[in-house]
Amino acid sequence: MSLDTPDRPSKSGAMTPGSIATELSKMDFPAPSGLKLSIPESKDKDGQSQQPNSSGGATGAGTGGGLLSAISSVFSPVSATGTDDTGDISGPEPEALTAARRKVRSESISEQLSTTLSEMKLPQPERIFGPNEGESNAAKEGNKGVSAEEWDKIKLEDEVPEAVKEPKRMTHSRHTSRADAAVPRIPTIPETAEPSSSSSKTQAVAKEQKVTPFDVEGEVDAEGKDLGIDYDKLTKRFGASLISQTLLDRFERLTGQKPHPLLRRGTFYSHRDFGLILDRYEKGQPFYLYTGRGPSSDSMHMGHLIPFMFTAYLQRVFNVPLVIQVTDDEKYLLERDIKKQAELMKKIKGKKPLDLLRHYKKMGQDNIKDIIACGFIPEKTFIFSDLANVGGAFYENVVLMAKTITQSQSRNVFGFSDSDNIGMFHFAAVQATPAFSNSFPQIFGTRDDIPALIPCAIDQDPYFLLTRDAADRLQYKKPALLHSKFLPALQGAGTKMSASKENTAIFMTDDAKKIAKKIKSHAFSGGGATQEEHKANGGNPDVDIAYQYLSFFEESDEKMDRLAREYRAGTLSTSEMKAACIEKLQEVVAEFQKNRAEVTDDKLAYFQDPSRKIDPRPKPKEASAAASTA
Repeated sequence: MSLDTPDRPSKSGAMTPGSIATELSKMDFPAPSGLKLSIPESKDKDGQSQQPNSSGGATGAGTGGGLLSAISSVFSPVSATGTDDTGDISGPEPEALTAARRKVRSESISEQLSTTLSEMKLPQPERIFGPNEGESNAAKEGNKGVSAEEWDKIKLEDEVPEAVKEPKRMTHSRHTSRADAAVPRIPTIPETAEPSSSSSKTQAVAKEQKVTPFDVEGEVDAEGKDLGIDYDKLTKRFGASLISQTLLDRFERLTGQKPHPLLRRGTFYSHRDFGLILDRYEKGQPFYLYTGRGPSSDSMHMGHLIPFMFTAYLQRVFNVPLVIQVTDDEKYLLERDIKKQAELMKKIKGKKPLDLLRHYKKMGQDNIKDIIACGFIPEKTFIFSDLANVGGAFYENVVLMAKTITQSQSRNVFGFSDSDNIGMFHFAAVQATPAFSNSFPQIFGTRDDIPALIPCAIDQDPYFLLTRDAADRLQYKKPALLHSKFLPALQGAGTKMSASKENTAIFMTDDAKKIAKKIKSHAFSGGGATQEEHKANGGNPDVDIAYQYLSFFEESDEKMDRLAREYRAGTLSTSEMKAACIEKLQEVVAEFQKNRAEVTDDKLAYFQDPSRKIDPRPKPKEASAAASTA
């Protein structure tokens, strides 16, 4: 079978690049004139200089060859005479052409070098065989094994590379994609090879904790042990203050109410300017509460519920207005997992992005019913969806806030990158805006000097660091904050409840039997491995999930102290601790479900009515005057 050559047309009749070049070389083109081109001298085979003739070819050479030489010189990045002058009209060569030429030259040289190396008879690396490997096939081919004494002197930390065991010729292809070359290949030697007696043990890589509004990861030590979240370290990094017993005592003295279990037992553990809010309450000056919810499931779990229960408690104590932002826009913008988004589209039978956006909006409405069931004061509460309500005075503050945040700040605070959509960068301004009182004219009119108190999980604090910084520049009041720890998942303190993982959480739609089953089967225990061991050594209530969940809802400090004391002594078993937890959770969830069933469409619309007037005046407190003189 004959192959096409560069000078011979293919069977289809199409000319090859070589035949085109040959035909062009036979053509007699007129010499260019007036271009001031610098054409280098050429030399004959004897090394004698040849000058170009009037037709553009070199003396003694073919016309076509001289023309091609001239053309090659003209389009060369640097001429032979060391000048970049290519004439009056040509200008410098485009960078793209220069880069393309360099790439072709580099690949051509690499291919030639690869071919040359493959033809060379280079000595192959030898395999060193140990004293017990002399009977192998490779040893029989002529390689000698070393003595046991010499073998002991060799200290190899790794196995012999596969490239040494079976040397192979290197190959190179100019058609290989550079993007493909940049993709890490699977290593020839597994990174997790079994350790030998002569190799050191692989050390686990320690990791610092990571807490952002989008990712929460606990610290991992050098041995790979999960240390959970170090809240003291986190508080110092964010620049917040721990809630002291002195502050709690003042709260109780001013309000006449015992601090909520979540407050006095340290679930809400740090703050920003909470003392200033107590100052305003003591003086009868107005302030309001602000919290929010990003809809991620049709039903909220207990981790979602707790901040709202605590906020409802604060509203009843202070008797102040409350605004609740439902960030249905955020959940659409911040969904980075393309696969997860595609699965959700399939689940809801959506055909275009608008369907997914409306799905989040509907999910938000379902969550608002859950929020209402937590027991807020209807006359003083305004709940709003971003997709339905952002506009007017609210959007004016969004614009003002947006201009105070730079792209660099968003990258540093939230970890955004160039691949993230611009809505993610902008959303910080949307979440900050409810912290400014004039965003709600139906409550505060045009007043912009009324601060907000924001109860939230500590991972949301970066949003409000930016908000507090911008408040000074906008001449608004800075919001105050109360930060909570994360409600752990059933699996333990180093985990977090997830709406997408059924067995990590107690959902507010779970019935009594399911709650009991989840606690018995999945709740991490701080007790002993066996009953005998537990009775002998006792358990640790600080890591026991049943005890932790009880501490969120059980009002009696005496009961919690007794449970902890008996558990440590080993007289209270793990099953008894779980039974106490199940009873309390069933009670809380049953009460919630009863309230949720009473949320009608009319009540849903009432809480979201943006035209409804709300009285912002704080509840009069006679005890405040008495406390201030004490």
